Amino acid sequence: MMRKIFFTVFIFLISLSSFSQRLQKVFAGSKSNDSIQKMSNEKSSNKSIKDEKATIDLYKIVSFDRDTTYVDTTLSIRKEYLYNYLRKDNFELIAFSNIGQTYNSLSTNFQNTNTMPQFGARARHFNYMETEDVSYYQVPTPLTELMYKTAFEQGQLLDAFFTTNISKQFNFSIAYKGLRSLGKYQHILTSTGNFRFTSNYTTKNNRYQARAHIFMQDILNEENGGLTEEGIQNFESGEEEFLDRSVFDPNFENAENELRGKRFHLEHHYNIIQKQDSLSNNVLSVGNVISFEDKYYQFDQTSHSDFFGDSFRQSSIRDRVTLENFYNRFFLNYKNKVVGDVSFNIDYNNYNYGYNSLVILNDQTIINRLKGSIANLGGVYKNRIGQFDVVGELGINISGDFEGNFLKAQASYTLTDDLSVQAAFNTSSQAPNYNWLLYQSDYINYNWDNTNSYDNISTQQLAFELKSQKLANISFDYSTITNYTYFAKDESSNVKPFQSSATINYLRLKVGREFKFGNFALDNTIMYQQVLNGDNIINVPQIITRNTLYFSDHLFKKAMLLQTGVILNYFTKYNMNAYDPLLAEFYVQNDTELGSFPRLDFFINAKIRQTRIFLKAEHFNSSFTGYNYYSAPTYPYRDFTVRFGLVWNFFL
Repeated sequence: MMRKIFFTVFIFLISLSSFSQRLQKVFAGSKSNDSIQKMSNEKSSNKSIKDEKATIDLYKIVSFDRDTTYVDTTLSIRKEYLYNYLRKDNFELIAFSNIGQTYNSLSTNFQNTNTMPQFGARARHFNYMETEDVSYYQVPTPLTELMYKTAFEQGQLLDAFFTTNISKQFNFSIAYKGLRSLGKYQHILTSTGNFRFTSNYTTKNNRYQARAHIFMQDILNEENGGLTEEGIQNFESGEEEFLDRSVFDPNFENAENELRGKRFHLEHHYNIIQKQDSLSNNVLSVGNVISFEDKYYQFDQTSHSDFFGDSFRQSSIRDRVTLENFYNRFFLNYKNKVVGDVSFNIDYNNYNYGYNSLVILNDQTIINRLKGSIANLGGVYKNRIGQFDVVGELGINISGDFEGNFLKAQASYTLTDDLSVQAAFNTSSQAPNYNWLLYQSDYINYNWDNTNSYDNISTQQLAFELKSQKLANISFDYSTITNYTYFAKDESSNVKPFQSSATINYLRLKVGREFKFGNFALDNTIMYQQVLNGDNIINVPQIITRNTLYFSDHLFKKAMLLQTGVILNYFTKYNMNAYDPLLAEFYVQNDTELGSFPRLDFFINAKIRQTRIFLKAEHFNSSFTGYNYYSAPTYPYRDFTVRFGLVWNFFL
């Protein structure tokens, strides 16, 4: 259905653009002779402007925070790190065997500016694009980008994007990322789709600005519960008869889970006091943000499995939870060269989370809904004081059932063109996620109501960052967490939510540096982590490292740029979090240490004009370094495979 919507809207908008151009030609042909003569005089000057090629910096990308960059068609080692399903650097993640399944987190950033609980099924959210992930565009000519990559058995990954400006004031973009991959093991098919539509508009006098987006996303995964104990022994044996992964019998082959969501978002503002020229010192604007998001998570299983314990029914098991969230913000913004950029806002959240029925278990009634409204006050301050750029942001819930607040302060200083430093402090208090508070299932052990039992999760983080191409990129953060909430197994081996009253201290140090030797380069990223007083509930590897040795050179009279090399990924052994397919969540376990296996990838990448071609032999060392590689307990990591694809930009 989403594919049909994508192509229908795409064809309609292209047709509309062509039709408007034809209308302009028709009206031009009906002009008087004087008008035609005037147009012919102007034609030569217009032609010279049109013949000038638009430079790449005119193809602008504006982030959610209104930071502006431009389209980058270069080929670099960073592009290799971004060429994946998420299109993000996944240094701190390890993927499951099939593309589109989920990722186990090797590190956690506790910086937080939310005051509301989050929707559950977080293992399904890695590819779920939030409001903060949306970009808007401004382009002089139509721009298209196609990204393609092979998958694992009977499938492909395709991300198609198109944007154009109907006029200088109005831009729209439309995109769809679709994936289907069968996978190497039994019953782990993935099928996902992300439809995106954005638009932004500015009046000619820049007094009124608006931007909006529509996102529709569905993420479907077949679930098999991982390998059985016998399957794990056979996998680690490395015997030839088990190298065909389809011969393994998983824990079950009759379940799937799905996350679906749609969001309609509009933000706009109007300048009451407009900046007229460079001497003007004041800008005053009022604005509004309206966002509605409707999402649900569903687990289906054709018949009962002992893997999850006892159930209320023996067949047609279905757990479905929904969230409807309406968000409205009104804000006032004032800009002054001396005072800075100051915003005040009042927010309204109306939420409706839950199920369609009550559950009575052990003479206790588990409610089916969390409904209510939250009012929030907040503000943002930005200014340049001397050589320092300072940013402050705060928010606090002033009414409603969920208490919450955050404060973020940040200061950055640029010493040279190559060297900049930044310091930040963040403190927050937020209610646990909805699925920690309330959950219902056809499986008896997966029913709980903790709405009156859990306190807010409190975090404080102090962070520093240094950026330098010549020295190194260094980041450090130290976090303190109180009332940490997590999933783990209880004494009866049932996965349940828990909250710790202990104060946990967690530090991370990350260093990145690239060394170049002529056409050769060695790119290194290493992270050190330590959890103090954690009671073994935040488990992370102490060391994560990625080292890339590669060669770059232009060939065929500089018609092609070639990059080829080897990537080493490694993390130390630790109690890796386990995966629960019913909740689509990871839970803490302290019985099995995993990790300490190297992953070697060989890649050949090339750039020809605006096309980047990627070829990679993934985990080519899997057959000779031992079959002890896992993404989570009972879930093996990927075997050796060869995959290829490309990213292709069209500038019309």
